[in-house]
Amino acid sequence: MTDAATQIQNLVHRYAELIDLGDFAALGQLLGRAEVGSGDHPGSLTGPEAVTAMFTSTTRRYEDGTPRTKHVTTNCIVEVDDVAGTGTCRSYFTVLQAVPALPLQPIVAGRYHDRFVREDGTWRFDERRFFIDLVGDVSQHQLVPLPSTD
Repeated sequence: MTDAATQIQNLVHRYAELIDLGDFAALGQLLGRAEVGSGDHPGSLTGPEAVTAMFTSTTRRYEDGTPRTKHVTTNCIVEVDDVAGTGTCRSYFTVLQAVPALPLQPIVAGRYHDRFVREDGTWRFDERRFFIDLVGDVSQHQLVPLPSTD
């Protein structure tokens, strides 16, 4: 059996894989039982439909069905309380994009603060907070403005 920290990191990396595939329905399932929100701003959303709708309404997809991005997640700091069945992960993300209108470049970077819970031996997201630290040209990726980095 894979240890808890590896299982948690796999969930973090699965998120990156799904968004880069443009599989927003699967993202809804992955994050659907978690509270999802931006930084320390109040408010979050929950439920598979709400998560799917958020990605669908904010992220541009191209003819191949993907956003033409690569979400690179690094610096994962995982902490696990095996007795309580809870864990956290703080990580960095950098989003690269290449589209006909723009050459390959980093377009946004920031951090994820995630909480996890183990249910019936399986880990799942309990909360995901996005912190956007650096913003480049997201005009070919986002359908709406990103939250302020101030």
